[in-house]
Amino acid sequence: MRTVRNVVAAPDSFKGSLSALQVARAMADGARRALGPEATISAVPMADGGEGTLDALLDAWHGHERRHEVTDALGRPRTARYGLSADGTTAVIEAAEANGLPHVRDVALQPLRADSAGVGELARAALEAGAREILLCIGGSATTDGGTGVLRALGARLLDRDGRPTEPGGGGLAAVDRIDLDDLHPLARQARWRIAVDVDNPLVGELGAAAVFGPQKGATPSDVAVLDAGLAHLAARLADATRTDEAALLHTPGMGAAGGLPASLSAVLGAEIVPGSRLVADAVGLPALLADADVVLTGEGSFDAQSLHGKVVDGVRACAPDGAAVVVVAGRVELSATEVAAAGLAAAVSIARGPATEDALRDDATALVAEAAEAVCRLLAHSRH
Repeated sequence: MRTVRNVVAAPDSFKGSLSALQVARAMADGARRALGPEATISAVPMADGGEGTLDALLDAWHGHERRHEVTDALGRPRTARYGLSADGTTAVIEAAEANGLPHVRDVALQPLRADSAGVGELARAALEAGAREILLCIGGSATTDGGTGVLRALGARLLDRDGRPTEPGGGGLAAVDRIDLDDLHPLARQARWRIAVDVDNPLVGELGAAAVFGPQKGATPSDVAVLDAGLAHLAARLADATRTDEAALLHTPGMGAAGGLPASLSAVLGAEIVPGSRLVADAVGLPALLADADVVLTGEGSFDAQSLHGKVVDGVRACAPDGAAVVVVAGRVELSATEVAAAGLAAAVSIARGPATEDALRDDATALVAEAAEAVCRLLAHSRH
């Protein structure tokens, strides 16, 4: 019989249904029913740098939520959240709190104008509140401005040939002749910056920020051409201003995330681009939490091939110790049993009891997640090595 004494539940959220914390608690409840009070069961909500990362890290850190008045992607007032670690030295910022696409869907999308200044306003607030490290999570943006709005909010000036400020947004990038960093906020220069990404797209080209993600933000084919050319031009100007390798800005995987936002921060502030799941795993100390685990439960709303490339399941799988059974619990499982085994996972199970609509699964998600976790733990506890 397999000994199951230590279970760790480390899932992502089930988007549109349950937060990562709710999923983790439901998994832990199911495991407890299966294994009884003698087992050690831990709930560790996870995220991949997108939606839910702020809440996951605040929970892990026992941190503090702050609110700050910023501007959205169209320059309108908005109250956005950020988080500080318990000691106040590390801030986590979900960029979409400021420049998120959902916040500008009340009007026609404006892909050439949308700007990331609100993200920089959040970062400035965090730095002035005492943060010396910024974990910037950038999924869900409405912008394709290469992060120039963030630079402006931190004190940089982007100037045209006549020395006048260029227009905000991706549509103004082609006019940038010089980037003046003389008034960049000193705290921004001193801080450590890490950017969590969950895609590996380069800055430009057919797989770049404009071509792949621009249409989701309202860009027409002609807009995509303008944005792509603007981002390429920006890379050259950033290289001039910072002596950064222009080719690295153009082609490094992940540089095209969130409309190219990493490009400016990488060149100017030395920001490190990291897979979001790895950043969160490191921040919550996941490897140590999993060190003695017999069973690791993870999951997300839809488990598919992309889940194995930088998402939460991938990050948890990488941290799990040899000998632990890693099981995915998901709303929908799109990989075959052979593919699951090839990925180094013990199993992947759907929470559906049978044919069910998405609405039905959403309505009963907490109970269904707990039931699936209970079934998995009972099965593993009675299996032979």
